[in-house]
Amino acid sequence: MTDHVTTGTRWRLAGDWFDVCKCAIPCPCTFAQPPTYGDCEGVLVWHIREGGFGDVRLDGLNVLMLGSFVGNPWTGTHSDPYAAIFLDERADDRQRAALAAIFGGEAGGWPAQFGEMFHPEMRGMDFAPVHVEIDEDLATWRAEVPGRVTATAEALTGPTTPDGARVQVHNAPGAEVGPGQVATWGRATTDRADAFGFSWERSGKSSKHFPFDWSGPD
Repeated sequence: MTDHVTTGTRWRLAGDWFDVCKCAIPCPCTFAQPPTYGDCEGVLVWHIREGGFGDVRLDGLNVLMLGSFVGNPWTGTHSDPYAAIFLDERADDRQRAALAAIFGGEAGGWPAQFGEMFHPEMRGMDFAPVHVEIDEDLATWRAEVPGRVTATAEALTGPTTPDGARVQVHNAPGAEVGPGQVATWGRATTDRADAFGFSWERSGKSSKHFPFDWSGPD
């Protein structure tokens, strides 16, 4: 997939990331703690608001990953890490090669660091429709690969949350997008997957949204 790119190419991506997972609210992984039930599985979603890999524009494209593991990746004490990835089928050949290089870790930056830490066994990759919707006020966020994955969430709220306010964490010790971003907590309303050997269906568990801003190959 990287025939048309070089690993030294300068690149930058900025946009929205969110997940839904099996952990209780709030997911301990974002606090660099072991998952609620000792293992975790869930959906990770990236929406690229703006980005480029060299002269290849990547604005508006989406990426979705399924993942699972046992233990705590942040302390290097996890096992059985598995992942599979869906890349936006709207991408042309050059965009597909760029996405594969970045999200595969070959282009450096945070994805490479995270991949070295998590080091999953990849169960597969597919180009598919990846639909993503994120409210500007972060009231809800959702993603779907039709017939294979559905992930929807609503902003976390409660009796003492001011109307329209968001429950947020700064300086998260286990930020999945890397340092310096703010987590907005949510409640998963749908978390369903049936692809690449991953299969689950649940609701009411943890979700969070982070902006991300990455560059490489440094």
